[in-house]
Amino acid sequence: MAGSAVVVEENNEKLWQGGTEPMKASYGKLMMWFFLLSDAFTFSSLLVAYGLIRYSHPAFEGDLANFAFSQEYWPVPDMVFNGFPLMHGVHWPLVFVGLMTFILIMSSVTMVLAVEAGQRNDRKAVEKWMLWTIVGGLTFLGCQAWEWTHFIVGTDNGGSLLDGSIFYGANLSMNQYGPPNFAALFFFITGFHGFHVFSGVVINFIIFYQTVVGKLEKRGHYEMVEKVGLYWHFVDLVWVFVFTFFYLI
Repeated sequence: MAGSAVVVEENNEKLWQGGTEPMKASYGKLMMWFFLLSDAFTFSSLLVAYGLIRYSHPAFEGDLANFAFSQEYWPVPDMVFNGFPLMHGVHWPLVFVGLMTFILIMSSVTMVLAVEAGQRNDRKAVEKWMLWTIVGGLTFLGCQAWEWTHFIVGTDNGGSLLDGSIFYGANLSMNQYGPPNFAALFFFITGFHGFHVFSGVVINFIIFYQTVVGKLEKRGHYEMVEKVGLYWHFVDLVWVFVFTFFYLI
């Protein structure tokens, strides 16, 4: 019994000396998980707020063929997000945002391949797949910039305000598509997610540069690729919920 007590005491001393990996996760990965959990609460609160505000406004009732933008009811997403670059006047509901979603999901696939290459200590493969992930992120941001521009400029016909006047496009106080809350929530939530994507692209580029110059190879492992991969997958997953709330409901 005395011997067991000594062993337990020695083990406890080692735990308090640091360097121990709880649940076989390094300190860096554990902190990343804590950050992602807190960020998940933030996005959840935003989407819950969107849902409550969305259902506090009446929905459009009737045939979509007779739909017109109005401040009196919440707009139908198919009628708002139906444009496509260089295709003026077309009505392609959610085609462009679907393409954006596909691009972001594919960048998550390339990140998986980068992490797998890092586990094999394959430097060239890590460089290749990290580069493709960065390209995917930048392409998504470019698509989002076009969507914002299209949303701000508005359609040719515009929409009627409560006083009967015609307004084109959208800003934080007025928009042609429907109640002001619709535009405010769109800018804030999609912009907040876009900021996360931009941050992820910057971090991915830093890790890509460290891989190119051989810094990660000198460490003997590519755990940093896995850490940023966790963040990138989280950003992709959040977009699925943003897409569902904003574009499908």
